[in-house]
Amino acid sequence: MKRKRIAILFGGCSSEYEVSLQSAYAVATHIDKEKYEVLYIGIEKTGAWYLFQGDPADIPGDAWRDEENCIPVAVSPDKTLHGILLLKETGVEKLPLDGALPVLHGRNGEDGTVQGVLELADIPLIGCNTMSSAVCMDKETAHRLAKECGVNVPASYTVVKEDLQREGLILSYGKELGYPLFVKPLRAGSSFGVSKVGKPEELLTAIEHGFAYDSRVILEEAIEGFEVGCAVLGTEELTVGEVDEIELSKGFFDYTEKYTLKSSKIHVPARISKQKADEVKETAVRIYRGLGCSHFARVDMFLTPQGEIYFNEVNTIPGFTTHSRYPNMLKEAGISFEEILSRLLGKADRENVGVGKE
Repeated sequence: MKRKRIAILFGGCSSEYEVSLQSAYAVATHIDKEKYEVLYIGIEKTGAWYLFQGDPADIPGDAWRDEENCIPVAVSPDKTLHGILLLKETGVEKLPLDGALPVLHGRNGEDGTVQGVLELADIPLIGCNTMSSAVCMDKETAHRLAKECGVNVPASYTVVKEDLQREGLILSYGKELGYPLFVKPLRAGSSFGVSKVGKPEELLTAIEHGFAYDSRVILEEAIEGFEVGCAVLGTEELTVGEVDEIELSKGFFDYTEKYTLKSSKIHVPARISKQKADEVKETAVRIYRGLGCSHFARVDMFLTPQGEIYFNEVNTIPGFTTHSRYPNMLKEAGISFEEILSRLLGKADRENVGVGKE
């Protein structure tokens, strides 16, 4: 049987470039090579795309980029090819694809930009489509849609850089939301640029820090309680992993803490009743469907001491290393890393091309 040719996209123009390298390597080492011909497309921080033909073991340490093993590539705009163009010194070579799995985190990878390029080229996309990716990346839009789905969301205000000249307005937002509150870039991942603000005199500095990562910043009510997450797999028929719980001893779950766990623990399954876990899963599915997600995503929520569930965010391309939250939640539900990839890649066929299809 002819193997399907699948492209794994990694790297990217993102502050989460290094995380993507780790995720891509984990994916590379768990794919069934007898069923799939795997191509590795690395995207440099500058935005240049290359077909990497070297050892995948060079990817996590960022040693993949060299002239001997890399060929510049571009996505072909020709829908009849549904593939990429190899830009060789001897000329251009066409290479059709059966599917593409972006393993890109953060902006310029998880926000619908790359997804749009692949969909325009009619390359079967494995993951959330362009619109869903963009919606989930925008915290304000995602919260509004989740609220329309009947899910609790934190109170918030969005500000632009010009609002820094209106200090009184910003301070009124802080007073209404109450302290502590969170300041977050509107469209960034892995808690980059996020600050927990404990008093009014810290607010403007935190907002300026957020603007280093995006042109819009959201001020968000701090929800009392702890964070829970839910891994969702599928499009029409969904598989939901066990709920996990983040236990913090101090601060909040920022970028450093997410990847070092110095002062926090992740419990899988979460230390909550089965009834409450089922409610969290049902809420995750409602959010997943309401925001148009497909194939896979991780839905993050807050659980208050009163047992209320609040929406936090959706990660449309969550961390994909063997120790990441997403695969571990599904592992607890009896689904191995290899099985996750098998289910995802099995959807890479011509029937699944197009918005709204699995």
